[in-house]
Amino acid sequence: MQYTSESVEALVEQFTKLPTIGKKTARRLANYVLKMPQEEVETIASALRSVKEDVQRCSTCYVVADQDPCPICSSDKRDASTICVVEESSDLIAIEQTNEYRGVYHVLGGVISPLDGVGPDDLRVHELAARIDPSFEDTAADAAPAPETMPDGEAGDDADPSENGQVQEGETAAPVDEVILAVNPNVEGDTTAYYITQLLEPFDVRVTRIARGLPIGGDLEYADEATLSRALEGRGHVD
Repeated sequence: MQYTSESVEALVEQFTKLPTIGKKTARRLANYVLKMPQEEVETIASALRSVKEDVQRCSTCYVVADQDPCPICSSDKRDASTICVVEESSDLIAIEQTNEYRGVYHVLGGVISPLDGVGPDDLRVHELAARIDPSFEDTAADAAPAPETMPDGEAGDDADPSENGQVQEGETAAPVDEVILAVNPNVEGDTTAYYITQLLEPFDVRVTRIARGLPIGGDLEYADEATLSRALEGRGHVD
């Protein structure tokens, strides 16, 4: 016997497909939608359609945006010689909110996780190498030949150093000076950081990683051993 509306049950079923949403939460959301004004429901529906129809990925850094290239990559106020590598677009937003970083980004689309079946070829690590040297061939890292380095900033005939607006007049063929790895401090993040470091080793580029340690306002007595160890390893000079 049907005790409720088929439309409501269909909405509940769709809500359960969202992450962390169980059957009870989905039913509460569906009941809340029933009480919403028609205009608000239509606004939500329009926003959902726009996400699929209008949002695209920047062909340079792969962040989700409404235009290609994205506002960061197309801005002449950003330092294209520094690339901050993040896992997802949400990580880019978190870094931008600090108002401390003025470089550009590269979104990997995840991290290396063998248990989840995610390998290097499932991420945009080779695209990162191609941004540093356009002559890099997108093949497996262990099978790819070492990228050819041109002396005195001269690029090969097939390389266009001005691609993506990274090279201005007077710059060298490899304008990227530093790659900052802003991946999460866990096993998957460490694995991904190590792989990228090895992949970029043949290039004349400095690879760094954001510091890890104690949070501001935290207490030493409540910190775990791994965090304290990282904090000691990353200690800096007191000005």
